[in-house]
Amino acid sequence: MRFDLHVHTTFSACSRLTLGQIWQHARSRGLDGVCITDHDTMAASDLLLEGIQPNGLCVIFGMEYATSEGDFLLFGPFEALAKGLSAPLLLREVEASGGIAIAAHPFREGRATNQQLIATGHCTIVEGINGRNRLHENLLVNHWQDLYGIRPVGGSDAHSLDELGRVATSFHAPIRNRGEFVAALKAGAYTPVTATLPMAATAPAAHAFSAHPAFAFSS
Repeated sequence: MRFDLHVHTTFSACSRLTLGQIWQHARSRGLDGVCITDHDTMAASDLLLEGIQPNGLCVIFGMEYATSEGDFLLFGPFEALAKGLSAPLLLREVEASGGIAIAAHPFREGRATNQQLIATGHCTIVEGINGRNRLHENLLVNHWQDLYGIRPVGGSDAHSLDELGRVATSFHAPIRNRGEFVAALKAGAYTPVTATLPMAATAPAAHAFSAHPAFAFSS
């Protein structure tokens, strides 16, 4: 199943992508699932039921949580998570709750992840391919993979329809709900993929994907 792990809706002030657009177009863009990761909120879950939709799309709700030591995509029971936590405290709380944290765009200028959090094992999954990053910002993750054995994923960081699905993560087993999604991330059975065809906003057919040559992790 191909999931776009990093998607913002209009519940993020910086995004113009609506839940309706995601629901209507994600399947035609080669996606089996979409993770809604708005900034510091899971409010979109009030408008749409999580899980498999009538059109076959799997919707998972998470959030992108901002800290002074980097931003993290969180998946788990975090609807009531307190704001303003430090990165170490946040990551400890995520682990204690049975959830999962992904370091978002870890080498992006101005929003980089503190390397010490990776070196000490506080966070072991990182966004190796971010659709909004510059190429060198994505490629720098290779160094962390060599040093720390981190597990890279891919996400578009979509803020508009034309960005949806440009980068995804291919999971090796079916996913129907948040629990299965978190379990699959922890198991590490996935590969980041990128779209091999240009994506128009109203593309009628599914797009081809290819495994990213720099990241081919699986277990």
